[in-house]
Amino acid sequence: MIKFITCIAFAFLVSTNSALASAQNYQLFSQNRQIKIEIQVDGDIRFSVYFNNKPIITNSSIFLSVEGCDQQAIITGEIVTRTVSDTLTPVLPAKNSKVVDKYNELSIPFNTHYTLVFRAYDGGVAYRFQTQFEDEITVLQEKGEFNFYEDYPVYFSEEEDAFYSQGERNYTYKKLSELNKEFLGFLPALVAPPQGPKILITESDLFDYPGMWLKPTGSKQLKAVFPFHVAQVKREKSGVNSVVERDNYLAKTKGTRNFPWRIFIIAEEDIDLLENEMVFCLSQPNKIKNTSWIKPGKIAWEWWNHINVTGVDFKVGLNTETYEYFIDFATEYGLDYVVLDAGWYTVGNIFDLNPDIDMDRLTAYAGEKKVGLILRVIWRDVDDQHEKAFAQFEKWGIAGLKVDQMRRDDQDMVNYYWRVARQAAEHKILINFHGNYKPAGLHRTYPNVITREGVKGLEWVKWSGDITPEHNVTIPFIRMVAGPMDYTPGAMINVAEKDFRIMDSKPMSMGTRAHQMAMYVIYESPQSTLSDTPVHYRQEPLCAKFMADTPEIWDETIALDGKVGVYIAMARRKGDIWYAGAMAGKKGKDLEIDFSFLAEGTHEIEVFKDGVNTDRNMSDYIREIMPVTNKTKLQIRLAPGGGWVARIKRGNPSD
Repeated sequence: MIKFITCIAFAFLVSTNSALASAQNYQLFSQNRQIKIEIQVDGDIRFSVYFNNKPIITNSSIFLSVEGCDQQAIITGEIVTRTVSDTLTPVLPAKNSKVVDKYNELSIPFNTHYTLVFRAYDGGVAYRFQTQFEDEITVLQEKGEFNFYEDYPVYFSEEEDAFYSQGERNYTYKKLSELNKEFLGFLPALVAPPQGPKILITESDLFDYPGMWLKPTGSKQLKAVFPFHVAQVKREKSGVNSVVERDNYLAKTKGTRNFPWRIFIIAEEDIDLLENEMVFCLSQPNKIKNTSWIKPGKIAWEWWNHINVTGVDFKVGLNTETYEYFIDFATEYGLDYVVLDAGWYTVGNIFDLNPDIDMDRLTAYAGEKKVGLILRVIWRDVDDQHEKAFAQFEKWGIAGLKVDQMRRDDQDMVNYYWRVARQAAEHKILINFHGNYKPAGLHRTYPNVITREGVKGLEWVKWSGDITPEHNVTIPFIRMVAGPMDYTPGAMINVAEKDFRIMDSKPMSMGTRAHQMAMYVIYESPQSTLSDTPVHYRQEPLCAKFMADTPEIWDETIALDGKVGVYIAMARRKGDIWYAGAMAGKKGKDLEIDFSFLAEGTHEIEVFKDGVNTDRNMSDYIREIMPVTNKTKLQIRLAPGGGWVARIKRGNPSD
């Protein structure tokens, strides 16, 4: 670990403060001095952000309202500053095995028993409130009125149901003033000036507090809004708890604590978003002492492909024989896990098991094959019976849980995430959250939270035509910046948008075969899925084996090229093997891949690219093996909805 901290303020802080001044003003610079934050305090607290001396966020008012406290912000103590340069080591590196955490910090103490902390990174800014009360406090409201310099376009997730979402929407692209004021937007959101840097808004270290949402105002402003504390819920048969009544406060919480970071990632180029790790840096450190049992890996999954298994001598269904078949497939292709999705138990009671599944036999069989089992559970069912349930999961040797249907991020639900993460860690069980809000730092604090959904992923093709190639090259620049995303790729029936049909029993994907394959390099998830039926994979073993063998965690990530919603190209290294991938939206793209990231010498590259007949059949691909060096610049052509993916090893190509 490399760490350097100093409290020499004058290098990056300028203040204007006198008895005659009507306001107190401060400036905080990033270490590369491209980013400047201006803070003004005059009873209200406002901040502005500049990039290369040009304003991008202006005169934005923030405040934390605590019951019983003065609503006027008055500075009452010493301003504290720090410069930090640190290196962090993730347990499951989704991007890099070493993460640089480098920032300048400014802390301002107020009469309201809280401190406001700003940080300026080379890739963005963040602020948070810290309170210092002896007793429990009630947070009535948090103010955040974010004003942008111009009426910029924004990628925004319009949610019709207030504060009830599983983070699964396409992003609308409109000017700030044109957004529907009746809808809210969940995080992340991406403000996208046509000239100038992108600004991605999200949060981290979300703990014992509700998640932040954004509300359009019909102007250049986005307003922070939060779900009030839940007073009463209605238990639905589906496993969802519908909110019936809310209290008039956000949270009752400890008086001395840190509140979530409000993050504004600033990217001069679109591809800078892909390398930014501020969410990870701004989350709480790992709380699990022994992490040796936390293993990334690939999953075989029965639900997406509707258990479309043929050529077997048993009745396919939710039964022991079918899951043993999936375990055998996982063993054959080197997959690490098999999911038992909906149907292994009766919703409402985890111990009311499907009589067609012999769990003792199945778990023993999986253990013999060294394949971990993952159980999909409704969140409430785990919470109702958590002590007994986790003891049973550990007895069975269950590797992980796919926890589903939360759909809220009020204080109580946020606390549930932390509670189940801790309980699962005590029993050495992995967690994959589905039906959930975006990542907000928990994956660093409890790395057994190995991935999560909170993205409109491939499952939607079973009932919707919204999972387009354009969508697929939008989400890496927005949702994936917040943390790992369980998109569940791997479709083997690949069609053009004009030929797409919604088929629950035989799902298909828009875009080419290589487009799907490239997702295993482009998309970040330490636990990734081969979603299609083993029958299809066995028919295409070269493609299947490549997808199965692609790593889930990485030592190094380089964003090569890309534009939000248009195309993307990335390279990632695991050990001494590099992988590279590219995907295109609906128009296709001609690209040049520069291999200067390679070490000296000759390397073998294995490529899967769009075939010449993808206009007739999107499953068409070409596999090539050739030599490359770090001087190679390869011209590639991505078909509409196309893809390109490669594995690069040291040495000359084999025959």
